[in-house]
Amino acid sequence: MLERIVKVAAVQAEPVWFDMDQTTDKVIALIGEAAGNGAELVAFPETFIPGYPWQIWLDAPAAGMGLVPQYHANSPTADGPQITRIAEAAKSNDINVVVGYSERGGGSLYMGQAIIDRTGSLVRSRRKLKPTHVERSVFGEGDGSDIDVYDLGFGNVGALNCWEHIQPLTKYAMFSLGEDIHCAAWPAFSLYRGAANALGPEVNNAASMMYAVEGQVFVVAPCAVIGDAGREFFCDTPAKEQMLLKGGGFARIYGPEGSSLAEPLAEDEEGILYADCDPALQAIAKSAADPTGHYSRPDVTRLLFNQAPSPTTTTVTAGGEGGSAGAVFQEPEPVET
Repeated sequence: MLERIVKVAAVQAEPVWFDMDQTTDKVIALIGEAAGNGAELVAFPETFIPGYPWQIWLDAPAAGMGLVPQYHANSPTADGPQITRIAEAAKSNDINVVVGYSERGGGSLYMGQAIIDRTGSLVRSRRKLKPTHVERSVFGEGDGSDIDVYDLGFGNVGALNCWEHIQPLTKYAMFSLGEDIHCAAWPAFSLYRGAANALGPEVNNAASMMYAVEGQVFVVAPCAVIGDAGREFFCDTPAKEQMLLKGGGFARIYGPEGSSLAEPLAEDEEGILYADCDPALQAIAKSAADPTGHYSRPDVTRLLFNQAPSPTTTTVTAGGEGGSAGAVFQEPEPVET
C-alpha cells in the first residue's frame, strides 16, 4: 500500500522520430517540467526513444527494411549515454522516471522501460514479455524477470507496455507483487482509425482503467502523439495517410477504483497530465476487492509464475560449476501465487 500521497505525471508528446539524442533531449526537458510542477514520478510512452516504428503496420516487411539500420543505430543500450543522461536528469530534478525506449542488446532490439529512481540509479530496465503481432518482426521478448515491482520509497511501482495489459496472467502476477502505482506505456491510438476497434483509444484506455480496478492500483498511462513530423516521416502515400492519422494522444491517469484523476489533453496536443495518488482511495478500493488477498480463491484457481531470468546461454565448467555464478546450474522453481 502507498505510504502517503504521491503526485504523478503522464507524458503525452511526439518523439523526434528515429533520433535517440534529440528525443533524449526532449525527455530531459519534460522531466524538468514535471519536477518543476511537483511530480515525484513521471512516465513516458512505449518506445518513446527513438519513437515507435509505425512503418511495420503500414506496408510489407520488405518495404520497411530501409529504416532498419537507422532504427537500430538510434536504439539506446541500457548502459549507454542516453539512459545515463536521463538518470542524471532524474537525480538533478529529484524525481523518479519510467521511460519507454527501444533497447539495443547485442544485435537484437527489445521494447524496454527504464525505471530510474530519484537518486539517478537505474533500478531496472525491463523488456516487454511478448511484442504484439508485427512488432515481433522488430523486437525480441523479455522473460519472467521482467515482471516485477520496485519500491521507490513511497510504495511499489511497476510498468508494462501496451497490450501486456490484456494478458490476464501477467496482470495477476503484477498484482500479486503488491503493486501500488503502475506505469502503462502506450504508443498512440491513430492507427487504422475506424477499421480496427481493438487498436483504438476506447478499448485500450479501458484496458488501463480495468487494470486499475482489478488491481486496486493507480495507473499512470502516458501516450505518444502523431504530429505533422510523424506523418511526414511515415506516410509517403495517400493510403498510408489514411492508415496513420494525426493525433492519437490519449494519456490518462486512473484511480484504483477506475476514476479519471486528470483532465485529458486534446489528442493532437503535447503536454503532461498530473494527479495526486491518495492511499486512502487505495485502501477503500482494496477493502472491496483484493484479487490476491481476501478476494482470492487459491483452493480453486492459482497462478504458476516463473520469475527467473531465461538467458540464451548458461556456462557450466567441467567440474559442474557455473562460469559466472560459480554454482551448479539448476532449473529455477516457479513461484505459485
